[in-house]
Amino acid sequence: MLKALVFMPVLGAALLAVLPAVRARALRGVALVMSTLILAYAAWLGVQFDPAGPAFQMVESRAWNVRLGSYFALGVDGISVLMLALTAGLTWIVVLISARSGYGGKLYLCLVFLLESAMFGVFSARDWSLFYVFWEATLIPLFFLIDRLGGENRQRAALNFFLYTLGGSVFMLVALLFLYDAAPGHSFAMADMAEGGRGLATGMQVLIFAGLFLGFGVKMPVVPLHGWLPLAHVEAPSPVSILLSGVLLKMGAYGLIRAAETLPAAMLALQPGLAALGLISLLYGAMLAWRQQDLKAMVAYSSISHMGLVLLGIATLDPNGLRGAVLQMVAHGLTAALLFLLVGLLYQRTHSRDLADCPPLAADAPRLAGALAFAFVAALGIPGSAGFFAEWQVLLAVWTRWSGWVVLLGVALLIAAAYSVRVIGQVWRPGSGSGVPDLSSSERLGVGVLVLAIVGLGVWPNGVLNLMAPALQALAAAWQG
Repeated sequence: MLKALVFMPVLGAALLAVLPAVRARALRGVALVMSTLILAYAAWLGVQFDPAGPAFQMVESRAWNVRLGSYFALGVDGISVLMLALTAGLTWIVVLISARSGYGGKLYLCLVFLLESAMFGVFSARDWSLFYVFWEATLIPLFFLIDRLGGENRQRAALNFFLYTLGGSVFMLVALLFLYDAAPGHSFAMADMAEGGRGLATGMQVLIFAGLFLGFGVKMPVVPLHGWLPLAHVEAPSPVSILLSGVLLKMGAYGLIRAAETLPAAMLALQPGLAALGLISLLYGAMLAWRQQDLKAMVAYSSISHMGLVLLGIATLDPNGLRGAVLQMVAHGLTAALLFLLVGLLYQRTHSRDLADCPPLAADAPRLAGALAFAFVAALGIPGSAGFFAEWQVLLAVWTRWSGWVVLLGVALLIAAAYSVRVIGQVWRPGSGSGVPDLSSSERLGVGVLVLAIVGLGVWPNGVLNLMAPALQALAAAWQG
């Protein structure tokens, strides 16, 4: 079942590739139908997942290279199911609004589907060699999406992204080879490598974990490994920024969770350092977002801050912190997608991302103004939004572990409130005659789906919490053992 989900986007890309490039409406129609089918199938898989069953379900494995101990092994737990659903949902949003954003050609849509396939593979792989292949596969479509379709500095942004990610991947590969050597029977299977990793001395675990962290930390990104992100977000097409912030950053956090499960002694030894990096990312990202006039750069730096909160939650090694970290991954995926979607639509209308150039929108485009206000407020994690429960859980875990560090978390939230209020004040200031058109029907559909998801997860988080509970219990058992 998972194999079908992983390769359905490849089928979509193949169908698009054989269509004439001049038939733009047909291309967009086929892409929308395929992305809808993929989303429906991912939702069906989520319904099939049994929270009361084993931690990993829908497991399938075929020998890939027996001599190397490598298998095409797929399987999902509660965390993977959430990430698969997030990937499918945001890709559907991207395809839906791409035509209105000025994108929708054959190359663009094919690359989006290939990127979706690689992301599905990362979140469902149960073999580290397969995980690494899919991890590297995300580089190719995203590089060309930025390099061929981005802004004025697109080549520099694409090269920075490629070199940062590839550099981190080299350390990840070396770390995986050390784990492979320690695994019983020299297998790349995640279960076997976890068994071998837990038997290593703490010092060796720390060295291996450091290599994995460099790879995953670049993708999250963690300060000071974040240099590629702001430029990539600014130069990438706005729909691509939705996937970049909504899903690609979550790959880093997801990989870190798997690494922590594989090397528990290293995670315990490095806990204070990881927590400090999480707080630094949280504060640094918030302060730089506050200083920005470019709205895309502001949202990009805010993503660094939010992913710092995810790292902080993971570093607590506390059930509340882990629950909050995973929930924040989903919440930030939704809110960041909404923010980049709206900023892109605003740029399309005004041809400027500078906050000072933003005209008053309340009179002429009330839906756009209201959606922008909601998105920035939801990013703060107000009660009733998806981020509220996540931030609350992380705050409780930090208080339990380090008490006084909560003050720094509160400072970061205050800084985020400052730049959010600044944007809302600019958008809702009195005035009319800007000539900015309001949201179209397809844009309202995309924005409405994201708003409903954010509010729905904020009002009723129990469904997601129940889904991830077995996976979090397995994590806790690995660290306690």
